[in-house]
Amino acid sequence: MFSASIITTLFSYSKEDLDTSTEKLSSVMGKTLLTLKPAWALQDEAFISNMPYNDNKINTYHTFDRNSMGTVFPFFNSMVGHNTGIPLGFNLQTGLPIIYDNFSKDLTNYNMVVFGKSGAGKGVTIKVITARSYVLQGIETLALDVEGEYGVVAESLGGISIVISPTSKTIINIFDLETEIVLDEITQKEKRVLNVESKVEDVTQAILTMAKGSTKSKEVNEITKQIISEVVSEEYRSLGINSNPSSLYEDTADKSISNNFLGSKKKKMPTLGSWYKRLERTAAESTNDDYRFHFSYLLKVMKQYIRDFGGQLAYFDGQSTFDLGDHVPFINLDISQLEERFARPLAQQILLSWVWEKYVKKNSEDKKKANKKRVIVDEAWMLLPFPEAVDFLNTMARRARKRNVSLALVSQRFQDFYEMSAVQAVLTSSDTKLFLAQDNAEIDYIRETFKLSEGEASFLATATVGKGLLKIGDDTTILSIEPTQMEFEFVDTNINTKVEREKAKEKEN
Repeated sequence: MFSASIITTLFSYSKEDLDTSTEKLSSVMGKTLLTLKPAWALQDEAFISNMPYNDNKINTYHTFDRNSMGTVFPFFNSMVGHNTGIPLGFNLQTGLPIIYDNFSKDLTNYNMVVFGKSGAGKGVTIKVITARSYVLQGIETLALDVEGEYGVVAESLGGISIVISPTSKTIINIFDLETEIVLDEITQKEKRVLNVESKVEDVTQAILTMAKGSTKSKEVNEITKQIISEVVSEEYRSLGINSNPSSLYEDTADKSISNNFLGSKKKKMPTLGSWYKRLERTAAESTNDDYRFHFSYLLKVMKQYIRDFGGQLAYFDGQSTFDLGDHVPFINLDISQLEERFARPLAQQILLSWVWEKYVKKNSEDKKKANKKRVIVDEAWMLLPFPEAVDFLNTMARRARKRNVSLALVSQRFQDFYEMSAVQAVLTSSDTKLFLAQDNAEIDYIRETFKLSEGEASFLATATVGKGLLKIGDDTTILSIEPTQMEFEFVDTNINTKVEREKAKEKEN
């Protein structure tokens, strides 16, 4: 049991303002069934008692048990952070800088989620983290950019920005397959493996989403999935690609080609176009009446993705026009010019799978050899209506740590995550959670999910731009993220403030 006094000092510059503030405070407290007792005739003693002297001159106490006492403190732990890392922001309780290491050994995993309403500062926050962590820690980042906001970050950090749109010449081949290096737990030696079965499942899920389209057609079922999967498998099989890593390559007399298999070059991968042609042949040869409708449906709806038919979504049909190399500070995949309702979420799903294949799997499982990498999924809520995309997001969240990769989800609309049990693995697999200002409708869901105190929930309701609630593991604090003037040049997404800075520059010149 504990004996404690709760003393509050209300300050104002005039008696009138003080009376007004007192009435407001009494009204608010009354709504929570809390009664305020004025320190009548003991104002001096009460004021001194509320100073950091540990000298209670009021001498009035209440009895609390441990649980009740815990509710008095609005935040669990003001001393949050690591010994090394980047300066993330300032602790609003202590005024001290918060040092944050996304790849600290103290973290259960390296994933993070950033939630906030529109205009709360999500974009600025993740860009500040990205820029500082590359400069100070060498962490490489790849972003799935749905709003076209990260191109300037790529330029500033010396990275690359790739635009995917109906008019660009960029092609992403969903059939791309890479070997991966795994660490033998017994011998602790690395070996190269080729997981064709897993890739067949990834491609099948992507084509399944394509086939359902924006209407999420109920005509697509397990039979449709089986047909897709069988044709995808046959595409790899026809090229002699199996679980043997060497099957991914073909002999060549050109010894100038440099890769992991001397005197070999990588085979051209299947494409959506070659898959479609095989689907046509398979449909013509099929005698199964149960499959006839599904063949017909697939051949009809998949035309929009095929280059030979002039499909408007054909940017996933063909050999990939670029590769994702290591040691690039920032890679931006800009899909902002795609149609928002379906094409963008579809591109997010396909690019997630492609990024896993071409970017994440390249990292060694040996932490001593692996690069530190981060994958940003901006406006992640757009993926939630698509079950296949959610499945892959969950899988990536679980498997990222093994490859020394941090999956960073940036999103508004936390309620969408709360109401979908299938995506809970993403939240539980994220040891770092940052909540910026929230709409009132979202706060109850966040409080219930992450067991926030009343003080923490109240803070989110009134937080201003750039201020938020940081949870690292079980520790929580409030912080303010303040970009430097130089950082503002490439992290700010507010058009009005950009214009103001440009005008200020013109006046200086």
